[in-house]
Amino acid sequence: MSALTALNPRIPNWNGQRVWIVGGSAGIGESLARNLHARGSKVAISARSADSLSLIAGECPGMASAVMDAGEPADWKRAFTSVCTQLGGLDLLVLCAAAYLPRTSLEIHAQEVRDTVNINLNSAYYAVECVLPTLLAQGTGGIAVVASVAGYMGLPQATVYGPTKAALINLAEILYQDLHPRGLGVYLINPGFVRTRLTSVNSFKMPLLQTPDQAAEAIIEGMSRGRFEIAFPTAFTLPMKWVSMLPYRFRFHLLRNLIRS
Repeated sequence: MSALTALNPRIPNWNGQRVWIVGGSAGIGESLARNLHARGSKVAISARSADSLSLIAGECPGMASAVMDAGEPADWKRAFTSVCTQLGGLDLLVLCAAAYLPRTSLEIHAQEVRDTVNINLNSAYYAVECVLPTLLAQGTGGIAVVASVAGYMGLPQATVYGPTKAALINLAEILYQDLHPRGLGVYLINPGFVRTRLTSVNSFKMPLLQTPDQAAEAIIEGMSRGRFEIAFPTAFTLPMKWVSMLPYRFRFHLLRNLIRS
């Protein structure tokens, strides 16, 4: 493979692509669903809220939906069967479901930890177990994992959320090595700050805050180009990656100043 070759299968034409977005009832997932639907994709959305799914699907004629809890393994097989029936199969699974509460290490609560880890990380394993055999059998398709720049390094107030996103980054890298030789795509999505219900609880300044529509556009462009990591906005994510490579002495100094600012 040449250094200039796209790491993933390119998706230059979204018309007719069968896309299932888990966590598609709000935020990035909702905007991505609406955007892809407008481009002619066959889209299915899943989340726990039947009312939210019905509202979005009602505004997007032909959009499919399947109510599910991404943190419940038993829900995956049922929802996957429903989605494949409605779409006629599957080309791309997008894992958008997430839980987030800003917490320091002095504010840990066991139930919050269990819930966050289950939704953010365990659900990705449930998804792979459920969907991967079908994708492997057809020899085409892909999985997109929405992680976060918070997974690059330990950040203030991300005591539970950050480690789950770091694990997702690690998992996406492993999936790529396993699945790329078999013709499947693995897309790692690392957003910076995006204005959603989850980030609305933050009391700190969020630099270069994006809208969900901007996030959706960046994701679609990245997958269209066949990128592995789709990180945005570059003006924020690139410096964050540089900081993550610094020796701890300098990195911790920068983070202490960030907390005080």
